[in-house]
Amino acid sequence: MNNQIVYGGKSVYGADGIATTCGFLSLIQDEISKACKVPVASSSLMQYSAIKSILPPNKKVGILTISSENLSRDHLASAAIPADVPIVGTDEGGFEFSRVVLNSENRLDVSAAEKDMIEATKKLFKKDADIGAILLECTSMDPYAETIRRISRLPVFGMYNFICWFQSSLSPRSFLGPKTYR
Repeated sequence: MNNQIVYGGKSVYGADGIATTCGFLSLIQDEISKACKVPVASSSLMQYSAIKSILPPNKKVGILTISSENLSRDHLASAAIPADVPIVGTDEGGFEFSRVVLNSENRLDVSAAEKDMIEATKKLFKKDADIGAILLECTSMDPYAETIRRISRLPVFGMYNFICWFQSSLSPRSFLGPKTYR
């Protein structure tokens, strides 16, 4: 199979890696990986094990999702997340964020959506006081990561962080200056 691509008049040979942006795509991570010849980062949920490993043993990773109703045990299992992980959805009493994003509406009241994030974060702590980090399932939550960090005082991980980490491994920064290789 020829994976040569012409872009801007130049031949390029495919991608170094592939990233998607929906947390619910954890269900098809294995399928996508098998179909590709490069690393694939399909879901922010894939970060769970790494996040858990950096926390003190008595702390948990809490998940904020756009829809607690739709984030199934299968989604969790496909990302190696235990079924008893604390999860709260912005659809649980939120008025703006989930409605606008899930219905593909054209206008979002950013302040109202931010309030939904704050309320969901508070509910997460009411659900479980032993949370040591927060994982954002939905990429559309990333603009609110700083707010969530400020009110929770915990590390917040989302797809933006994951893609930055992923991309930096595909295109590492040179600390040694230009090199010529033979």
